[in-house]
Amino acid sequence: MTELLEVRDLVKHFPVRSGLFRAADALKAVDGISFSIGVGQTLGLVGESGCGKSTTGRLVMRLLDPTSGSIRLAGEEIGALRGAALQEYRRRVQIVFQNPASALNPRQSVGTAIAAPLLAQGITPPGGVKARVRDLMDRVGLRPDHYNRFPHEFSGGQKQRVGIARALALDPRLIVCDEPVSALDVSVQAQVINLLQDIQQETGVAYLFISHDLSVVRHFADQVAVMYLGHLAEHGPTSDVFAAPKHPYTRALLSAVPSPSPGADRSGRIRLAGDLPSPSDPPSGCVFRTRCPLYAALGEERQRLCREQAPASVSGAACHHVAASALAE
Repeated sequence: MTELLEVRDLVKHFPVRSGLFRAADALKAVDGISFSIGVGQTLGLVGESGCGKSTTGRLVMRLLDPTSGSIRLAGEEIGALRGAALQEYRRRVQIVFQNPASALNPRQSVGTAIAAPLLAQGITPPGGVKARVRDLMDRVGLRPDHYNRFPHEFSGGQKQRVGIARALALDPRLIVCDEPVSALDVSVQAQVINLLQDIQQETGVAYLFISHDLSVVRHFADQVAVMYLGHLAEHGPTSDVFAAPKHPYTRALLSAVPSPSPGADRSGRIRLAGDLPSPSDPPSGCVFRTRCPLYAALGEERQRLCREQAPASVSGAACHHVAASALAE
């Protein structure tokens, strides 16, 4: 697999003001994550609300500047890009937002909205901008007479198709999909996911697919990365992670996925205790230990290891006790 995007030790801390002028602690939204996406591949980034998924997407887009770490696209470091170099990067990486209604200007026709990236980059495609926009609309399943209509005349699924067409306008190599189907009905979700898959097969574009819906990720992604409180708990091929999750947090997430069968046995459901800790004051050592179902059953020495040392990733899971085979026993 040829790597397109490489993220290494990525950190984003936001200063937290404790007074009028003094910055005290930092909110650790992303705290040292690493992953890669191959050409034409999809990485599903999952986790609870507040875990840092969307911040990661915005860092990759360079809508936010990283505190530290490395982001490389096709081998080029993009963390320090400015001016014309950053504008060129915008041609290669685009984004589809979660809420299609708020992502569109209500005073702009959809044709104008789709043409906006071309105009912003000063690009005149063969045949002209209007012909290119009509071609994009056809690709995402919109009719030619939709060109002059406004967002309020469209359903949620149609608005998201407009967002996808706009993201495709510059022929990007990577698209960040920030929960692109979470605001849509289930039947429409399937249509949009199938559209994204068809586009990937046609163009070879790669996706960073951010979602809290594990069923969608299982169907759509080649790789999956599970985030918890700014860290990666587990990362690996989708089939492996879903078939045999190693990290206790991943196991808890998968156990919560609803079953379509009314008579399904729910006795194996893992319920996490407590609330998600504050990212401005995360637990020491392993950030998951305060909610970990394994922690209470460990001996004092192993508990101290969890309290005092942040775990490295072993076999794709950031847990001290994967290496000790505690999870497999």
